[in-house]
Amino acid sequence: MDKILISACLLGQPVRYDGRAKPQHSAILARWRREGRLVAVCPELQAGLATPRAAAEIQGGGGLAVLDGAARVVTIDGVDVTSAFLHGARLALDLCRAHDVRYALLTEASPSCGSGEIHDGRFAGRRVAGAGVTSALLARHGVRVFSHHQIASLAEVLAAGERARA
Repeated sequence: MDKILISACLLGQPVRYDGRAKPQHSAILARWRREGRLVAVCPELQAGLATPRAAAEIQGGGGLAVLDGAARVVTIDGVDVTSAFLHGARLALDLCRAHDVRYALLTEASPSCGSGEIHDGRFAGRRVAGAGVTSALLARHGVRVFSHHQIASLAEVLAAGERARA
């Protein structure tokens, strides 16, 4: 049975920058939780950042550019938190390796977990195409990343894999 790395905030844990959760009420998630498939992660919290914490956005590109040293993660107060975001991403990858995780379900638009879009780095509420630091690192290492809007798509991929193995 495939394990799934999941953003802790999606499971109702109040770990987001604003001290809140982003719970997803889904029968599919409830089933995966009962089956013991879910491995919760908050890369930012695991890297030692506090909750609540200042909002952060990637400036100069997306998560891949941060991994390559060409962009940075900065708080709304101008504090560079790139090293914490990189550390959190590495810890998430370590969790994937420890639990043989090949799939992740992460929070869209987050500077860590966004998989299809992130904020534009200007703290104006605008989103652009791109991935967060953790999503980019996981994808670079072969973990398939899905956003919280793609629970049904992930369920289809898992079911197809299970049918193929049966």
